[in-house]
Amino acid sequence: MGTTVFERRRPSDAVIDASLRGTALATFWLDDVERPRHPSLTGSITADLAIVGGGYTGLWTAIRAKERDPERRVVLLEASRIAWAASGRNGGFCEASLTHGHENGLTRWPEEIDRLEELGMANLDGIQQTVERYAMDVDFERTGQLAVAVEPHQVEWLREEEGFLDREAVQAEVHSDTFLAGAWDRDTTALVHPAKLGMELARVAVELGVEVYENSLVRAVDGDGTGAVTLVTRNGGRVRADAVALSTNVFPSLLKRNRLMTVPVYDYVLMTEPLSGEQLASIGWSNRQGLADSANQFHYYRLTADDRILFGGYDAVYHFGGKVRPEYEDRMESHRRLASHFFTTFPQLEGLRFTHRWAGAIDSSSRFCAFFGTARRGRVAYASGFTGLGVGAARFAADVMLDELSGQPTERTELAMVREKPIPFPPEPVASIGVNLVRAAMDRADHDEGRRNLLLRTLDAVGMGFDS
Repeated sequence: MGTTVFERRRPSDAVIDASLRGTALATFWLDDVERPRHPSLTGSITADLAIVGGGYTGLWTAIRAKERDPERRVVLLEASRIAWAASGRNGGFCEASLTHGHENGLTRWPEEIDRLEELGMANLDGIQQTVERYAMDVDFERTGQLAVAVEPHQVEWLREEEGFLDREAVQAEVHSDTFLAGAWDRDTTALVHPAKLGMELARVAVELGVEVYENSLVRAVDGDGTGAVTLVTRNGGRVRADAVALSTNVFPSLLKRNRLMTVPVYDYVLMTEPLSGEQLASIGWSNRQGLADSANQFHYYRLTADDRILFGGYDAVYHFGGKVRPEYEDRMESHRRLASHFFTTFPQLEGLRFTHRWAGAIDSSSRFCAFFGTARRGRVAYASGFTGLGVGAARFAADVMLDELSGQPTERTELAMVREKPIPFPPEPVASIGVNLVRAAMDRADHDEGRRNLLLRTLDAVGMGFDS
């Protein structure tokens, strides 16, 4: 196999060591906000709609429900704190795509792809309009995303894309000798501060009349024979509701049928200290786009409002048993690799320090985008499996669940994308063996000019191949 630019131009261990010295194992976004506390549910209450999960999907469902019917009693139950998991840990890329990219959607739903992309753009527009309507302080910047080629074969992948930039043009946008070409999609991605978005969605929900409870882990979803659904919490709280929306993301589903529909894959992130004016000038980046390179194992990076650089991705780690555990977040091997790749990308920034390092689990589905459904004779709706696209797609998922709970067909509920389910993952130990074989195959492809081996081609053919 060949080498990648990150191996050919690896910085010294001294540069990596210095950049990580004193770095906090903590999520920058959550350190950067005030986090209001909400009470825990201990008694018994009733609701028209009960929502399980206080991340983006649950919060958007609460807001959209109250916007549709302000008189509806809506209760939201969060196991820990609002937006503490994926919603407070992601890169803040709010994308229009509902299908994890055009090619993935085209392969799976060719008859619907044009409409799905229209709905995705309408959804992103709706997010921007909501931010403006409620004066939400979320550092919203609709600057688009610049895909960059860092190996010669990736240039050809980008050449047919709208907004193609040759080497000179991409260097004019961002100064990195690793960038050989790019494609700037100017309108389908916005950048946000993830934790601010979570806190502001919660603020708006409460102002609209939603009752929010934290530290209220739901243990069971029960029926009582009357058609209502009862949620039972770890603290002994109970909510009897006419309808329930499950928004539990990467955590084990309260419905057994969905336990094998997702696997938790850990993603690792670094955040730099703020750049000086001189450092900023050395890299350009005045248009502040989100950046992502074009490998199978790709990096994503962006500027924050105070001119830090978030740099994440590449490693995607699955742990045997599919557990979500705090100890999985401390993986210095991955953080050192990210630091190395950062200074390969921006050698002119040697001496810059990382203030925070963290990780989070992504709810990965085999089709690489969210799936939907109902249970309990239509009184329970669910959405999960966003595979890294939940920042934007969560609002669309909220509308799908509310449509399904209404009992009335809509354009959204009639989409094949919404009606069809992904292929479930196999149980252990096959899941761990399979995920790690695929990861190794993707790494080999990146070292072999993008050529996909038999395993990857077979997975492509059965609808489980990663092509985004």
